[in-house]
Amino acid sequence: MKSIHLLALAVIALIGMCLQTPAVAQTSPVWSEEKVPNYLPHMTVPEVRDLLTRTDMVIIPVTALEQHGLHLPIGTDYYSGIERAKLIAGRTDVLVAPILLPGQSPYHMGFEGTISLSSQTVQQVIVEAAESLMRHGFKRFLILNSHGGNQATTTFIVDRINQETAGIAVNLGSVAAPFQDRSRLADIPDPQVFDRHGGVGETSRGLYLMPDLVDLEAAVTAELTLPSHMERMLPDVIAGDPTALTVFLAEGLKAEETGKGTSADQMSSTGVWSERDPKEATAEQGRLATEVFVEGAVRFIERWKELRPIR
Repeated sequence: MKSIHLLALAVIALIGMCLQTPAVAQTSPVWSEEKVPNYLPHMTVPEVRDLLTRTDMVIIPVTALEQHGLHLPIGTDYYSGIERAKLIAGRTDVLVAPILLPGQSPYHMGFEGTISLSSQTVQQVIVEAAESLMRHGFKRFLILNSHGGNQATTTFIVDRINQETAGIAVNLGSVAAPFQDRSRLADIPDPQVFDRHGGVGETSRGLYLMPDLVDLEAAVTAELTLPSHMERMLPDVIAGDPTALTVFLAEGLKAEETGKGTSADQMSSTGVWSERDPKEATAEQGRLATEVFVEGAVRFIERWKELRPIR
C-alpha cells in the first residue's frame, strides 16, 4: 500500500511539473534565414547606431521581379543584387539596405509573375529611402543595379541624390569595374554565342548565389525569333562591336506597346534571351564572376574610405 501511495505522489508531482513547464518552443517551419551582419532587415537599432560609428556608406540594390525562363526564379535579379551586396558588406563595413523588389520590366509582362514599375516610381522610392537614411547619419550611397533594364533609372537615382540631397552617390557597377581582376575570368568558357537574359552566365550566378532556387533540370534551349535586321546584327554583337551592341539593345527587349516586336515573349519561346543551353551553367563559373565583382567593389569602397574618412 505504501508503494502505491508513493507512486501516486510521484505521478501527481510529474503532472504538476508538466503543467508548470512550458511546452517545447516551436518556430515557423518555413523560417530559414540566418542573421547577416550589416544587413538592415536583420539589424536592431543599437546595431545600426554602432555601425554608424564606423561607416556612413550604404549599398542600395536596384533590382527586379521578372521572368527568367523555366529554370530561374522570378526573383533572380533581386537575389543577385542582395546576395552580392551581403558578400561585400561581409568584407568591409557598409550598410546593405534593400528598398524595392520590382524594377522596370515592361518587356517581360508577357510571362506570368513579372511585376513592372515605372522608372519614375522606382527612382522616387529609392531617393526618398536614401533621404530617410541620411536623417540617421548615412551619407554615401553605392547604387547597385542588378537588372539591365534599370540602367537609366539607376543613373537618374545617382544624379538625384547628388543634385538634390546632402548625400553622395555613385553607381557601384561602374566604379568597381576598374578595380576588377578580369584575368580571373579567363577560364570561363566563351563559345562566342549570344547569351544574355536567363542564359548561361546568369544561370551560373544563380547556381552560386541561390542554388536552392535554380531548377536546372527544367532548363531548355530557347527558340529565338528576333526581327530579321536584328538577327543580321548578331555576329557583330557577339564579336564585341560596341556600336552594334548599342543599337541592338536600344531596340531589343522593349515593351510590346512600343510596336518594335521585341518583347521577351515575342522573341523567345521560354523568356530566355540566349542561344545557349542553360544546362551549360556551373556554380564554379558563377563563383568566379561573383568574386571578381565583389573584390572590385571592396577595393573601391576601401579607396573611397581613404580619400574621404568618416567624419
